[in-house]
This record gives sequence, structure tokens and C-alpha cells, in this order.
Amino acid sequence: MSNRINVSSGVKWEDIIGYSRAVRIGNAIEVAGTTAVNEAGDLVGADNPYEQTKFIITKIEKALITAGASLKDIVRTRIFTTDISRWEEIGRAHGEFFREIKPASTMVEVKALINPAMLVEIEATVILQENP
Repeated sequence: MSNRINVSSGVKWEDIIGYSRAVRIGNAIEVAGTTAVNEAGDLVGADNPYEQTKFIITKIEKALITAGASLKDIVRTRIFTTDISRWEEIGRAHGEFFREIKPASTMVEVKALINPAMLVEIEATVILQENP
């Protein structure tokens, strides 16, 4: 797999669990479930799903840039939240980035995320128009 690119965001769990923030093979990129944890391991936006969502999408964008893509290349987002009653806050933040791009998107409530203070986790799928 010589055309495989693994992108790390530097959080400790990537090495412990054995995963990458994003993986690119050819013109496809998959972004792992991303939460609002910064490089120091601190949660950003405690009890604020709007701020968590904005931070997450910015974190996804950084990984995509490293992989040779951008937010405009995203064709699907999957949003997981521990409190679906706060969907409007999450949706407002998502819309600030994707209002014009309009990827296919799903938002579902889950029982819990790995840290109880995490309210949002987002995955993304990218398909680039051309191979590098």
C-alpha cells in the first residue's frame, strides 16, 4: 500500500489504541471519530456542544489538509451526540462550515462517549475528484 497516508493528530490514544485520525488511500479519505480534545489532551468546550462541534470540525480540517484535501471534499459526516435535545447547537456549528458544501450527514444520539464530558463525536468521508 505505497499510496497509503496515515494522518495523526497527536493525541495519546492514537498510539495506545492503534488508529489514525485520518487515512488516505488514493482519492478516498476516512476520518476517524473525532472529539473536542486538543493536543494537550484537554477537552475543549465542556458542556457546550456548539463549541465542541466547531473545534472538532477545525481538527478534522487540519487532518484533511495534511492528507491533501479540504472540508469542501467531504461527502459525508456522521455526528454522534450524547444529548440529541441539543441538536440545534450542533447543527448550527456544522452549518457554519458546511452550509455551502452540504455533505450527506447523519446525527444520532448515543448512550455515551469515551469521556462523559464529551458531547459530540464526528466522522467524515472524503472522495477527491482526482488522485494525487
